[in-house]
Amino acid sequence: MTYIRTKLQEDLKIDSIITLHYFEYMKDFIFQGEAHDFWEFLYVDNGTVSVRYDDTWMTLNTGDIIFHQPNEFHAIKSIGRNSPNLVVISFICHSPAMKHFIHKSYTLTNEERSLISHIISEGKKTFSTPMNIPSVEQVQIKDKTPFASQQLIILYLELFLITCIRNHQENTAPSFAAPKNTPEKQTTKQSRLEEVIQFMEAHICEQLKLSDICSEFSISRSSLQSLFHSEKDCGVIDYFNQMKIQRAKDIIREGTMNFTEIAYYLSYSSLPYFSRQFKAALGMSPSEYSSSVKGITDALKGNRKDT
Repeated sequence: MTYIRTKLQEDLKIDSIITLHYFEYMKDFIFQGEAHDFWEFLYVDNGTVSVRYDDTWMTLNTGDIIFHQPNEFHAIKSIGRNSPNLVVISFICHSPAMKHFIHKSYTLTNEERSLISHIISEGKKTFSTPMNIPSVEQVQIKDKTPFASQQLIILYLELFLITCIRNHQENTAPSFAAPKNTPEKQTTKQSRLEEVIQFMEAHICEQLKLSDICSEFSISRSSLQSLFHSEKDCGVIDYFNQMKIQRAKDIIREGTMNFTEIAYYLSYSSLPYFSRQFKAALGMSPSEYSSSVKGITDALKGNRKDT
């Protein structure tokens, strides 16, 4: 037999990464704007913001994304009740397929949000520069990184962009069908997981026990733990504690309570215990976190770049 090689076409190829940021801002932050000669997208992981592109303003809510083409002026300000969490990734891509993203914004699917999470996760393993400092203009590679982590960032980003193009074609009605090759069992597991998380969110200010959740949903301890370990890579109460820390971060950025009030509101036994749990989760105390995000927000106020 004579085998003949087939060279496959690459319709979208990333040339290089410029920045990769995950910001947690104070409630009243404003970024006056900039323009640059590369692509950038902004994804709202939490909160509500108003974004300007050229002379147009639009509102983005949790789960929304907007793309900025090269040399497009863009600015942003927080307008919601909650302090925003934002992902900003900028890169160079000369592929003609990128014309799809000109003046584009939409709400991401679960699949697309998951790909962004993969990019952020690999970025943390790969880059030594902090992701939460917007003044960083060039990412630095760590001395030691997991095998092919740099390549995975590019691959995940290309896959994310390709998936967006496929899922958000113009004049195409949204599809609500279940993803291909997804068993009904997986859909049921995901539905149960979301119900449990919603229950925990509703009781975030309490000291929930595993038995409380099992009783509420008539599920065994082993089944519930297995569900969270398979879907969230952690135990049930570990996830609930992560939710409490995230809520504490939100309140700190909103500036509506002091640390003692936050500890009481979230049912921590004492302020020192809350501080220890917060530092164990983030590597910094509540006061250090407050100073960090406030400093970032203050640095952006009135800071305008014209490039």
